[in-house]
Amino acid sequence: MSDDATTERPERTAIVTGGGSGIGRAAALALAADGWTVVVAGRRPEPLAEVAAQSSRIVPVVADVSVEADVRRLFDETVDRFGRVDLLFNNAGTGAPATPFDELTLDTWSSVMSVTLTGAFLCAREAFRVMRTQTPQGGRIINNGSISAHAPRPLSAPYTVAKHGIAGLTKQLQLDGRPFGIACGQIDIGNAATSMGSGAASGTLQADGTTRSEPTMDVAETGRAVAYMAGLPAGTNVPALTVMPTAMPFVGRG
Repeated sequence: MSDDATTERPERTAIVTGGGSGIGRAAALALAADGWTVVVAGRRPEPLAEVAAQSSRIVPVVADVSVEADVRRLFDETVDRFGRVDLLFNNAGTGAPATPFDELTLDTWSSVMSVTLTGAFLCAREAFRVMRTQTPQGGRIINNGSISAHAPRPLSAPYTVAKHGIAGLTKQLQLDGRPFGIACGQIDIGNAATSMGSGAASGTLQADGTTRSEPTMDVAETGRAVAYMAGLPAGTNVPALTVMPTAMPFVGRG
């Protein structure tokens, strides 16, 4: 990029949920390196502070995406401080232990749904509200879908259903955001080496009942992929992107 100030990109502000660790952390670091101001949100202040310490462009805000008032406060604080929201990376999510379907409790189901699906809805709704009314109008929402938005793992009904819901949310936002310059894409990530995903290396339950090791990938690659999607010009969108280890079982899984 030229050093000429006239060629520099304008200030861009992103919100990354689940930004204290894993994929969210990787995305926040990649976006900051690409010149974004990044607000990282999560429930635990310590991991958020650790990420923010890595770049002066990263700002921590403690917020629980399953709590409507927290989500509204997160977006209002971002707008108050930085004037607008150009990007939401809707990343926060949680899973549950592998459980036979008839043994699932309503509490387990509700816990996964409240963060992974309802939390994504609440954040997308606030992003849509801000992006629709700001000047210049528009922005981008990237939803973390996961491979499980397409192919389930055994005994993972709450997470699988929540991620299939994310796919529907993405498509609806792509349609409803079009008149307002709001683009929406989905990134489906498989076996990133995070606290949630790195267990694949030690052994993952397969559809045939066996447990086998699966390859993982550096979580930094997920951040690079998010930054690519985020950096596209306003008139261009990636509706869906899958990034995973080359040899991960997906095509033909089960």
